[in-house]
Amino acid sequence: MANLVEAELYVILTDQQGLYDKNPRQFSDAHLVREGRAGDASLEAMASGTGNLGRGGMSTKLHAATKAARSGAFTLLAWGREPDVLRRVAVGEGLGTLLRPSHGPLAARKQWLAVQLQVKGRLHLDGGAVRALRADGKSLLPVGVTAMEGRFDRGDLVACLDPSGNEVARGLVNYDTERALLLIGKTTRRIEALLGHVDDPELIHRDNLVLV
Repeated sequence: MANLVEAELYVILTDQQGLYDKNPRQFSDAHLVREGRAGDASLEAMASGTGNLGRGGMSTKLHAATKAARSGAFTLLAWGREPDVLRRVAVGEGLGTLLRPSHGPLAARKQWLAVQLQVKGRLHLDGGAVRALRADGKSLLPVGVTAMEGRFDRGDLVACLDPSGNEVARGLVNYDTERALLLIGKTTRRIEALLGHVDDPELIHRDNLVLV
Protein backbone atom coordinates (compact mmCIF):
# COMPACT_ATOMS: atom_id res chain seq x y z
CA MET A 1 0.00 0.00 0.00
CA ALA A 2 2.86 2.37 0.73
CA ASN A 3 4.07 1.84 -2.84
CA LEU A 4 0.60 2.19 -4.36
CA VAL A 5 -0.14 5.56 -2.74
CA GLU A 6 3.48 6.76 -3.09
CA ALA A 7 3.69 7.36 0.65
CA GLU A 8 6.61 9.38 1.97
CA LEU A 9 6.69 7.50 5.27
CA TYR A 10 5.66 3.97 6.28
CA VAL A 11 5.24 3.56 10.05
CA ILE A 12 5.40 0.16 11.74
CA LEU A 13 4.34 0.15 15.38
CA THR A 14 5.81 -2.73 17.36
CA ASP A 15 6.46 -3.85 20.96
CA GLN A 16 9.98 -2.42 20.97
CA GLN A 17 11.35 1.11 20.66
CA GLY A 18 12.82 0.15 17.32
CA LEU A 19 15.71 -1.94 16.03
CA TYR A 20 18.45 -2.74 18.56
CA ASP A 21 22.00 -3.90 17.85
CA LYS A 22 21.29 -6.90 20.12
CA ASN A 23 18.35 -8.33 22.02
CA PRO A 24 17.42 -5.73 24.69
CA ARG A 25 15.61 -8.43 26.68
CA GLN A 26 18.87 -10.30 27.15
CA PHE A 27 21.54 -7.59 27.07
CA SER A 28 21.41 -4.47 29.23
CA ASP A 29 23.98 -2.75 26.99
CA ALA A 30 21.83 -3.08 23.85
CA HIS A 31 21.66 0.17 21.87
CA LEU A 32 18.80 1.47 19.77
CA VAL A 33 19.70 2.00 16.11
CA ARG A 34 18.40 5.48 15.38
CA GLU A 35 18.88 5.50 11.63
CA GLY A 36 19.90 3.18 8.83
CA ARG A 37 19.32 2.21 5.22
CA ALA A 38 16.51 -0.12 4.18
CA GLY A 39 17.99 -3.29 2.76
CA ASP A 40 21.31 -2.93 4.61
CA ALA A 41 22.67 -6.43 5.23
CA SER A 42 24.22 -5.40 8.54
CA LEU A 43 20.80 -4.42 9.88
CA GLU A 44 19.40 -7.75 8.72
CA ALA A 45 22.17 -9.46 10.69
CA MET A 46 21.25 -7.49 13.80
CA ALA A 47 17.60 -8.39 13.43
CA SER A 48 18.31 -12.09 13.00
CA GLY A 49 20.23 -12.06 16.27
CA THR A 50 17.72 -10.12 18.38
CA GLY A 51 15.13 -12.86 18.66
CA ASN A 52 11.50 -12.79 17.63
CA LEU A 53 10.64 -9.25 18.69
CA GLY A 54 7.05 -8.41 17.88
CA ARG A 55 4.57 -10.29 15.73
CA GLY A 56 6.31 -11.52 12.60
CA GLY A 57 9.76 -10.73 13.99
CA MET A 58 12.04 -7.77 13.36
CA SER A 59 13.45 -9.38 10.22
CA THR A 60 9.97 -9.39 8.69
CA LYS A 61 9.62 -5.69 9.45
CA LEU A 62 12.97 -4.96 7.79
CA HIS A 63 11.87 -6.86 4.69
CA ALA A 64 8.70 -4.75 4.58
CA ALA A 65 10.85 -1.61 4.83
CA THR A 66 12.95 -2.81 1.89
CA LYS A 67 9.82 -3.20 -0.24
CA ALA A 68 8.49 0.21 0.78
CA ALA A 69 11.86 1.75 -0.14
CA ARG A 70 11.36 0.67 -3.74
CA SER A 71 9.04 3.65 -4.24
CA GLY A 72 11.22 6.01 -2.21
CA ALA A 73 9.34 5.66 1.10
CA PHE A 74 11.09 5.98 4.45
CA THR A 75 10.13 3.45 7.15
CA LEU A 76 9.90 4.18 10.88
CA LEU A 77 9.94 1.38 13.45
CA ALA A 78 8.48 2.70 16.71
CA TRP A 79 6.94 1.54 19.99
CA GLY A 80 3.17 1.20 19.68
CA ARG A 81 2.56 2.26 23.29
CA GLU A 82 4.53 5.49 23.01
CA PRO A 83 2.08 8.27 24.04
CA ASP A 84 0.70 10.15 21.01
CA VAL A 85 3.19 8.27 18.85
CA LEU A 86 1.68 9.05 15.43
CA ARG A 87 1.13 12.72 16.19
CA ARG A 88 4.72 13.05 17.39
CA VAL A 89 6.03 11.27 14.31
CA ALA A 90 3.97 13.57 12.10
CA VAL A 91 5.61 16.68 13.58
CA GLY A 92 9.07 15.22 13.07
CA GLU A 93 10.02 14.04 16.55
CA GLY A 94 12.90 11.57 16.43
CA LEU A 95 11.31 8.37 17.69
CA GLY A 96 12.32 4.79 16.99
CA THR A 97 14.46 3.64 14.08
CA LEU A 98 14.27 5.48 10.75
CA LEU A 99 15.18 3.48 7.65
CA ARG A 100 16.07 5.48 4.55
CA PRO A 101 15.51 4.32 0.97
CA SER A 102 18.65 3.76 -1.10
CA HIS A 103 17.31 5.70 -4.08
CA GLY A 104 14.85 8.46 -4.82
CA PRO A 105 11.21 7.77 -5.66
CA LEU A 106 10.55 5.40 -8.56
CA ALA A 107 7.27 4.71 -10.32
CA ALA A 108 5.26 3.25 -7.44
CA ARG A 109 2.91 1.42 -9.77
CA LYS A 110 5.78 -0.41 -11.44
CA GLN A 111 7.33 -1.31 -8.12
CA TRP A 112 4.03 -2.77 -7.03
CA LEU A 113 3.87 -4.84 -10.21
CA ALA A 114 7.39 -6.17 -9.63
CA VAL A 115 6.50 -7.78 -6.29
CA GLN A 116 3.04 -9.15 -7.09
CA LEU A 117 2.79 -12.94 -7.01
CA GLN A 118 -0.60 -13.54 -8.63
CA VAL A 119 0.45 -13.91 -12.26
CA LYS A 120 -2.60 -15.07 -14.20
CA GLY A 121 -0.95 -15.90 -17.52
CA ARG A 122 2.23 -15.94 -19.57
CA LEU A 123 2.96 -14.35 -22.92
CA HIS A 124 5.80 -15.75 -25.03
CA LEU A 125 7.58 -13.01 -26.99
CA ASP A 126 9.80 -13.03 -30.05
CA GLY A 127 13.26 -11.48 -30.00
CA GLY A 128 12.11 -8.21 -31.50
CA ALA A 129 9.51 -7.66 -28.82
CA VAL A 130 12.04 -8.43 -26.07
CA ARG A 131 14.44 -5.85 -27.52
CA ALA A 132 11.63 -3.28 -27.77
CA LEU A 133 10.82 -3.73 -24.08
CA ARG A 134 14.37 -3.89 -22.77
CA ALA A 135 16.28 -1.47 -24.97
CA ASP A 136 13.64 0.98 -26.12
CA GLY A 137 11.15 1.08 -23.24
CA LYS A 138 8.28 0.36 -25.62
CA SER A 139 4.81 -1.02 -24.94
CA LEU A 140 4.10 -4.64 -25.80
CA LEU A 141 2.24 -4.94 -29.11
CA PRO A 142 0.28 -8.05 -30.15
CA VAL A 143 2.56 -8.66 -33.13
CA GLY A 144 5.47 -9.51 -30.81
CA VAL A 145 3.63 -12.32 -28.98
CA THR A 146 4.09 -15.86 -30.31
CA ALA A 147 2.07 -17.89 -27.79
CA MET A 148 0.03 -17.63 -24.57
CA GLU A 149 -0.57 -19.65 -21.41
CA GLY A 150 -3.26 -19.39 -18.75
CA ARG A 151 -6.55 -17.55 -18.54
CA PHE A 152 -6.84 -13.88 -17.65
CA ASP A 153 -9.17 -10.90 -17.80
CA ARG A 154 -8.44 -7.34 -18.81
CA GLY A 155 -6.33 -5.73 -16.09
CA ASP A 156 -4.84 -9.00 -14.80
CA LEU A 157 -1.12 -9.41 -14.22
CA VAL A 158 0.73 -11.50 -16.82
CA ALA A 159 4.37 -12.47 -17.24
CA CYS A 160 6.31 -11.87 -20.46
CA LEU A 161 8.84 -14.55 -21.44
CA ASP A 162 11.70 -14.38 -23.93
CA PRO A 163 12.21 -17.10 -26.61
CA SER A 164 14.21 -19.16 -24.06
CA GLY A 165 11.37 -19.11 -21.53
CA ASN A 166 12.97 -16.59 -19.16
CA GLU A 167 10.74 -13.94 -17.61
CA VAL A 168 11.76 -10.49 -18.84
CA ALA A 169 8.80 -8.38 -17.76
CA ARG A 170 5.33 -8.43 -16.25
CA GLY A 171 2.40 -6.10 -16.62
CA LEU A 172 -1.35 -5.50 -16.70
CA VAL A 173 -2.88 -6.83 -19.89
CA ASN A 174 -5.39 -4.77 -21.91
CA TYR A 175 -7.37 -7.71 -23.32
CA ASP A 176 -8.83 -10.91 -21.87
CA THR A 177 -7.72 -14.35 -23.01
CA GLU A 178 -10.23 -14.77 -25.83
CA ARG A 179 -9.50 -11.40 -27.42
CA ALA A 180 -5.77 -11.70 -26.89
CA LEU A 181 -5.74 -15.07 -28.68
CA LEU A 182 -7.24 -13.38 -31.72
CA LEU A 183 -4.64 -10.61 -31.66
CA ILE A 184 -1.30 -12.29 -30.95
CA GLY A 185 1.06 -12.18 -33.91
CA LYS A 186 -1.10 -9.54 -35.61
CA THR A 187 -0.23 -5.91 -36.31
CA THR A 188 -2.01 -3.12 -34.45
CA ARG A 189 -3.86 -1.94 -37.53
CA ARG A 190 -5.71 -5.27 -37.70
CA ILE A 191 -7.25 -4.99 -34.22
CA GLU A 192 -10.44 -3.28 -35.38
CA ALA A 193 -11.00 -5.79 -38.17
CA LEU A 194 -10.50 -8.71 -35.79
CA LEU A 195 -12.52 -7.40 -32.84
CA GLY A 196 -14.84 -4.85 -34.42
CA HIS A 197 -13.41 -2.12 -32.19
CA VAL A 198 -10.11 -0.90 -30.71
CA ASP A 199 -9.94 -0.62 -26.92
CA ASP A 200 -6.16 -0.21 -26.83
CA PRO A 201 -3.49 -0.50 -29.53
CA GLU A 202 -1.12 -2.22 -27.07
CA LEU A 203 -1.43 -5.60 -25.40
CA ILE A 204 0.39 -4.09 -22.39
CA HIS A 205 1.08 -0.35 -22.17
CA ARG A 206 4.57 0.58 -21.02
CA ASP A 207 3.14 2.52 -18.06
CA ASN A 208 1.68 -0.76 -16.78
CA LEU A 209 4.78 -2.87 -17.49
CA VAL A 210 7.94 -3.44 -15.47
CA LEU A 211 11.13 -5.25 -16.47
CA VAL A 212 12.29 -8.02 -14.12
